[in-house]
Amino acid sequence: MTRILVRLLRRLATTLLVLFGVSILIFLIARIIPGDPARIALGPRASEAQVEQMRAALHLDEPLVVQYVLFLGDLFRGDLGISLYTNRPVTTDIAQFLPATLELVFLAGFLMIALGLPLGAISARYRGRWPDNLIRVLTLMTVSAPAFVWAVVLVLVFSYYLPLFPIAGRMDEAIRITPVTGFMIIDTLIAGRWDGFVSALHHILLPAFALSLSGIGQAARLTRANMITTYGQPHIEMAQAYGFSERRIAARYAFRPSLIPSLTILGLDFAALLGNAFLVEVIFAWPGISRYGVGVILQKDLNAIVGTVMIISATFLIANLIVDLLVSIINPRLRLSEKAE
Repeated sequence: MTRILVRLLRRLATTLLVLFGVSILIFLIARIIPGDPARIALGPRASEAQVEQMRAALHLDEPLVVQYVLFLGDLFRGDLGISLYTNRPVTTDIAQFLPATLELVFLAGFLMIALGLPLGAISARYRGRWPDNLIRVLTLMTVSAPAFVWAVVLVLVFSYYLPLFPIAGRMDEAIRITPVTGFMIIDTLIAGRWDGFVSALHHILLPAFALSLSGIGQAARLTRANMITTYGQPHIEMAQAYGFSERRIAARYAFRPSLIPSLTILGLDFAALLGNAFLVEVIFAWPGISRYGVGVILQKDLNAIVGTVMIISATFLIANLIVDLLVSIINPRLRLSEKAE
């Protein structure tokens, strides 16, 4: 337990260092994007005096080093400034839009694990037979097209030709609840609104499935390849010689060792879902942080750009940190190597 805590502290220190580097990089990129944010915010009819006043308010007339120091000071106080896009505090915007994207991404990540890993295990167990061939064809199709293509296909099939799922929003407009966590599925349960829970689940399933399809295929193919390699190991032959059932060999001796590289890739895929969610959110009119992020970039909203990227980067790094710890717990060889150190 102590060694796991030490590993956590090491990874946490690395994560903070990376975030510091990301803050510098995105701060500089946001300021070299063509266009004057003060002029964009005030519009073409604003006078030069008004523009200069706005530039002074945004500290754009200061050297870059001074601007960055001021930004860090505000960041440590939890102040990301005012968004020129919405005229609200950036923290308020993030608090409004981030939960919708996280809810979508969490469900998509759950689908990747719940469907991708079992499909890969089934494919490896029946390798060379029709279940394996069918799963390989389906997973190849899912990884061959980006998420927004599947989003369009799913909308056409299940919302237009077969009107089984809604095409927009997070919940039926007639249902009103007071947000607590920002996750509609959880908030409806807290409020005791089962009709709202069913509606929220009904609205999120299709976009989450579209977002997860590529990850499901990748997880299945990777798990299959790792399990087939594991099946060739001596301990599998020993288990077969002892007369263990194929189900036990597949689940206990082949699947678990193959889970480690799959978890690593799934962690990266989960974090990447935040970036891939934009077009899915646009197609399903999902009010998430990805749509908000693109909007503030087009408006060159410096505070909102930096705040959004920092939040997405932090989520990406936290996901990788959790996966790294899970792998170190599952894989005994890592624990033994740390003891040897």
